[in-house]
Amino acid sequence: MLFFILLQSCSPNKPDEIKELTNRDELPGLALHELTTTVTDSGKIKYRFITPEMLQFDSRKEPTIEFPQGLHLYVYDTTQTVESQIKCNEAIYHQSEELWELRKDVEAVNADGDVINTELLFWDSKNQTIYSDKFIKITTDTEIITGYGFESDERIENYKINNISGILEVDEQQDRESE
Repeated sequence: MLFFILLQSCSPNKPDEIKELTNRDELPGLALHELTTTVTDSGKIKYRFITPEMLQFDSRKEPTIEFPQGLHLYVYDTTQTVESQIKCNEAIYHQSEELWELRKDVEAVNADGDVINTELLFWDSKNQTIYSDKFIKITTDTEIITGYGFESDERIENYKINNISGILEVDEQQDRESE
């Protein structure tokens, strides 16, 4: 009986199993760890991002660059000052569309200090827009706004929430007195 069990456990691999193990589309062409990259234009910093891991898949039908452990992106203005930043726990850059897909605990901060939180945010770098169709929370100095769906310029200065579900005004003076 032991002989038959051993004989069955030594069966050859099936062609589908071999193909899946050697599928080049699912193997990254480039894998980098602990990466900091700066993107410049005419000698001026436009973007800088930091990530624990970057995987580049050029062999796929739709080439992507994936950041499975998250990403922290800084956007600079013409005076080389950080004007906004976005961080998330997972990101995918769709190369042909020039579209960033930011997922899992996404937080964006603009130059005014407004903080946007959501679980899914798209950054269309070709059209210089940021948007989401998921729940969003925006915290400003004076209010907390919640809703579903969001659109903005890439500097996160001119934004709108499509379906506002709540606005909570924050009275900073009252907060200071209660401390």
